Amino acid sequence: MTMPLDSAIFAPLFTDEEVSRLLNDDAFVRALVEVEIALVRAEARVGVIPARAAEQIATTGAGKIDVGALAKGTVRSGFPIIALVQELRKLVGADAAPYVHWGATTQDIMDTASVLQMRAAIQIFKRSIVEIVRRLSELAQRHRTTVMAGRTHGQQALPITFGLKVASWIAPMLRHVERLDEILPRLLVIQFGGAAGTLAALGDKGLAVSEALADELKLAVPVMSWHAQRDSLVEFGGWLSLVTGCLGKMAQDVILLAQTEVGEAAESGEQGRGGSSTMPQKSNPITSELVLAAARTNASLLSALHHAQIQEHERATHGWQVEWLTLPQMMIITGGALKHALDLAQNLQVNEAAMRVNMIRANDVVLAEAAVFALANWIPRARAEELVKNACASAMSQAKPLIDVVKETVAVPDGTVDWQELADPANYLGEAETIIDRVLDRANELLSK
Repeated sequence: MTMPLDSAIFAPLFTDEEVSRLLNDDAFVRALVEVEIALVRAEARVGVIPARAAEQIATTGAGKIDVGALAKGTVRSGFPIIALVQELRKLVGADAAPYVHWGATTQDIMDTASVLQMRAAIQIFKRSIVEIVRRLSELAQRHRTTVMAGRTHGQQALPITFGLKVASWIAPMLRHVERLDEILPRLLVIQFGGAAGTLAALGDKGLAVSEALADELKLAVPVMSWHAQRDSLVEFGGWLSLVTGCLGKMAQDVILLAQTEVGEAAESGEQGRGGSSTMPQKSNPITSELVLAAARTNASLLSALHHAQIQEHERATHGWQVEWLTLPQMMIITGGALKHALDLAQNLQVNEAAMRVNMIRANDVVLAEAAVFALANWIPRARAEELVKNACASAMSQAKPLIDVVKETVAVPDGTVDWQELADPANYLGEAETIIDRVLDRANELLSK
């Protein structure tokens, strides 16, 4: 069995090419070298190392690094940094070589490089979320008055509009953007503590170097090094899982709406999409299935990331490596889920006629609550509920519209109930349009930034 995220066959199903490129080996090496160069520049600014040495080291490009040597070195030591430093020292010459990696430890470089990669990926995530919100907002506006059955516990409950359902997909995405803005100050920080978090190798200039390093990389300075404090990464992993979980809810709704017996939506109008090898009638909701797979996988990986948070003393024994196995996967999977969700938002096909037919097929029992409240203006509510409950059973057994049955079985004075108005589901939508407007107003605030 091949690994899907690395497979030429399966990777396009679960990944976004742009996000994957940000997290491949070449990108990681570039980030590592960027941090090492920023470090020598910072140390030269503070007067820890000679400026000339820093200039020589800064001319080294990541493209000159032998990735094969890094791979071999990583097998020997468990980390790529020893081999990376050796490669850099070879490239910069004897005079500058001693100043490479001055006062830093392996985790300082790797963690900070990872933060750089996360920052780049987050820009893509946010851009994708904004575009999904844009497309869904257009869909919600287009179907703000498209009446359908709202379903609770899998059964028809009350009339809603498809626009309201779409608004329920948008609202969490807006909160995810807010959450991201809240966690970024905690996440986008350098890692710099030296061997045990004290910066002892830099004497009284350690914190000054930290400030300069952060300035070089356009990152923030944490209150202290976070070698064994991994809560911000877990928080970010939680955000990734929240995003894919939100997209998974949308995908699950689409799958249910696309069932043959329901037929109220389809992923797209593309011929042959989701086809079966043996059943020519099939148009499987494969895009939604992939989003759901991403959501459930991220939820599982998040558990591992929480386990990785439990780290020993000042530097951990294994939790860090658990992060290597989980967090990049979660980022890649999130990129793929956002890609597919955008495809859904752009191409979703809505069958308005099927929405009405499905309510009629269920004898308009979605109007049961409306009938209760209409009768409650004339008789006690408990009595109204009993009458309508019995009418629902009769409507189902006789295959007659509920309101017709209620009208026939309940004697009310003329003019007490407007039966024609009551029989139209579009007249029992409550504040649906106002709620849609509230969501779209918030969406527009995001889209206008």
